[in-house]
Amino acid sequence: MSTEFDLGALLAERGAERYDLHARYLNPQLPRMLHTIGFDKVYERAEGAHFYDADGNDYLDMLAGFGVMGLGRHHPVVRKALHDVLDLDLADLTRFDCQPLPGLLAERLLAHSPHLDRVFFGNSGTEAVETALKFARYATGRPRILYCDHAFHGLTTGSLSVNGERGFRDGFAPLLPDTAVPLGDLDALERELKKSDVAALVVEPIQGKGVHEAPPGYLRAAQELLHKHKALLIADEVQTGLGRTGDFYAYQHEDGVEPDLVCVAKALSGGYVPVSATLGKDWIFKKVYSSMDRVLVHSASFGSNAQAMAAGLAVLSVMEDEQIVARARTVGELLKSRLAALTDTYELLADVRGRGLMIGIEFGRPDSLKLRGRWTMLQAARKGLFAQMVVVPLLQRHRILTQVSGDHLEVIKLIPPLVIDEADVERFVEAFTAVMDDAHSGGGLMWDFGRTLIKQAVAGR
Repeated sequence: MSTEFDLGALLAERGAERYDLHARYLNPQLPRMLHTIGFDKVYERAEGAHFYDADGNDYLDMLAGFGVMGLGRHHPVVRKALHDVLDLDLADLTRFDCQPLPGLLAERLLAHSPHLDRVFFGNSGTEAVETALKFARYATGRPRILYCDHAFHGLTTGSLSVNGERGFRDGFAPLLPDTAVPLGDLDALERELKKSDVAALVVEPIQGKGVHEAPPGYLRAAQELLHKHKALLIADEVQTGLGRTGDFYAYQHEDGVEPDLVCVAKALSGGYVPVSATLGKDWIFKKVYSSMDRVLVHSASFGSNAQAMAAGLAVLSVMEDEQIVARARTVGELLKSRLAALTDTYELLADVRGRGLMIGIEFGRPDSLKLRGRWTMLQAARKGLFAQMVVVPLLQRHRILTQVSGDHLEVIKLIPPLVIDEADVERFVEAFTAVMDDAHSGGGLMWDFGRTLIKQAVAGR
């Protein structure tokens, strides 16, 4: 007996209930937060770096689904690859054969990582990190992982143990006995390594929280220290990898850095099918998978599925054919330079930093007395409110989606799809300039919204 299912009809019938459904059955705080800050939009469709509402208004996406939409939404090459793989009726996930797509995707990924040899495919960034942690511990025979203050590596228990943000960790103890060191502090790293129980250091070449780049020379020097003490370097490229920073991997901006394990995810999906990859050296994989008895010692139920592999292959093909890495570098330099030029104009704008299309805009204490009083009032209520005050009018008045870089941070992180163009850069800079003009006028709707945020912050304590 056949069952009829019409997804379009279901969405037409029930789509208007989206916020009520989420409030009733999923995370109840998400719709509450969206209603509060006026982000409760209804987007009807998306293409490339833009969303569209029911009236046809376009919204510029400078968030890319937290980096997932590296090629934007619904890239035609990725979309066709998924149609093709579904139409092939492949014998997928039999578990006891070797399909060609995983090998082909691994081969293409490793071509961009010439010092690495093998790949494990999972489903998410946190799973890629979990894999690297397990492999490093097993390969070295040591229990402890080092990570950097303010790092973000995921939210499952293992990756949470190397998460440098207390707000994510609180209430989930006990976690694994891992140790934080300051990003860039080689002395702190060496002190821990001398205890001879460290398996690896896991590090983001550019931290997503706050957009802080490892100091020049740090990754190479850390790698040398780690190898001297028989420990491994794990590069978390879940957000920074696949062209985001203007090179295929962010660690490639520094000569001589060759991590033992590399984690990628997000953009590899093409925005369609969750997929992650943990790339590593041959000896590490051979130690983990040391015999036929250990053939399934680490696996993933949906790992290497045909749809994910097809998406990944299509993404890498597009990146090469459309020169996405070079494009991210060029457009990113344009965007960063245009924003950096504004720091002399606006006293609330403290810094513009980052690489490629991963840019942090930081706000800071102004010099003028009138603005300083307002700034101090916001900081007393809750750090990070000013950045949120900028994010909201960017969406409400200029139809540009951005978000703060982390809780209690006065930083907006720009991680747009890597396909944005010069016109999108101009649109963002013009909108940001208008918002800064409003903020520095000392009045207006922006500061009225700030007072609303202060009341909510105080009430939430």
